[in-house]
Amino acid sequence: MAFSDRFSKSSNPFLKEEALEKATRTEVLDDTGIQRAETAPMTVSGAVNKSFIMGALLLITALYSYTSPSPMFMWGGAIGGLILVVIMSFKKHLSPTLAPIYALLEGLFVGSITAMYAAGFGGGIVFQAVLLTISLLFMMLFVYRAGLIKVTQKFRTGIMMATGGIFLVYMINIGLSFFGINMPFLHEGGMLGIGISLFIIGIATLNLLLDFDSFERAAAMRAPKYFEWYCATGLIITLVWLYIEVLRLLAILSSSD
Repeated sequence: MAFSDRFSKSSNPFLKEEALEKATRTEVLDDTGIQRAETAPMTVSGAVNKSFIMGALLLITALYSYTSPSPMFMWGGAIGGLILVVIMSFKKHLSPTLAPIYALLEGLFVGSITAMYAAGFGGGIVFQAVLLTISLLFMMLFVYRAGLIKVTQKFRTGIMMATGGIFLVYMINIGLSFFGINMPFLHEGGMLGIGISLFIIGIATLNLLLDFDSFERAAAMRAPKYFEWYCATGLIITLVWLYIEVLRLLAILSSSD
């Protein structure tokens, strides 16, 4: 699923350091003849604005699919979003066109899976998950702006390794699911299952720091204007991943009562 796709040096394929460096070289970018825009590079405020736009688009389709849930919306949104993520990873200059479409597709996925959890555990779990996700976002923004946690190369590498490990576990679990086997303790009840879920949420939350840092690094490197959409997409990926993991943890806690 799209919320699991965030790796390399910044743990997020959209915001990896190599991508930022490539986009700021003076030579031709990609294979399209596009060069670095010297007069109108990306800005942090521009990337933030694009993030709000994508969030609004995601919310629109999420509300629709939540009120009219369908397996087609859930799987179509997840698979379609993943395809666009892969395309943008290789064709970054297409981000201004594909990023809004990704947000709409991801909204279909988020709304459908939210409706599934609401049906099983009540609508209150949805409000709690949204509130916790927003709270974690602003908490990490404060932590980043206050410099309480410095995004160093060692920190970035550590989060990359942890996120890569989680991704590997996800992939193994998906592969085993085709044979009717579920990996033990992953998103299950009990103290160990809750601990694993909290660990995953912690890593997803720390990925937000890398996203914030990548906004500033890309702007400092004078990345092209389209990188505003590219970076915004990376942040949305992390937020969706974080929201889904919070939703799962609340479901575990509810079933344990």
